[in-house]
Amino acid sequence: MMPTREIAEELLAEAEKCNPGPWGDHSRVAAHCAETIARECGNLDPDKAYILGLLHDIGRKFGVRHLGHVSDGYSYMMSLGYEEAARICLTHSFNSQTLDDYIGKFDTTPEELKLIQDTLKAAVMDEYDMLIQLCDSIAGAEGVLDIEERMSDVKRRYGSYPQQKWDNNIKLKEHFEEKMGRDIYTVVEKDTFRP
Repeated sequence: MMPTREIAEELLAEAEKCNPGPWGDHSRVAAHCAETIARECGNLDPDKAYILGLLHDIGRKFGVRHLGHVSDGYSYMMSLGYEEAARICLTHSFNSQTLDDYIGKFDTTPEELKLIQDTLKAAVMDEYDMLIQLCDSIAGAEGVLDIEERMSDVKRRYGSYPQQKWDNNIKLKEHFEEKMGRDIYTVVEKDTFRP
């Protein structure tokens, strides 16, 4: 079960009131990118892609957390019956389907960490998981970013960026460009789109 676009937008607006910050516009940019790429691919539902992009960071509603926002988002979406959105809240941070290349603080309880590990291991990732991972890696709060510039920025801020994660992000970009037969930055209106 999936929320409608309207409900997803309401959930994000409500979440931003609880924890204001640039993550809300980052989510809107990710949603825009997901929708436009899905439309160009032809075999993905643009509305579904938009909703999943909009809600991928919804766990930030519960405060400033690093890894914790993943379990918060997953648990919140599951409590509302939105299983697919819950999975995306979890998988968007792990393009290798492992915690090994997570960038950020491990600020979870042992129970939350086990939930993430068990759910990640059992997840059957599809094109939507891959699409939101890609869109998360090109979405800034002010607009669309170059993927390598975004990863370099993360590397500067955190001191490192796992090579496997970097390579996987580049592969995701190439995968969707091949599906669309077009440059990704043209499709997502990199130079003009603003949330």
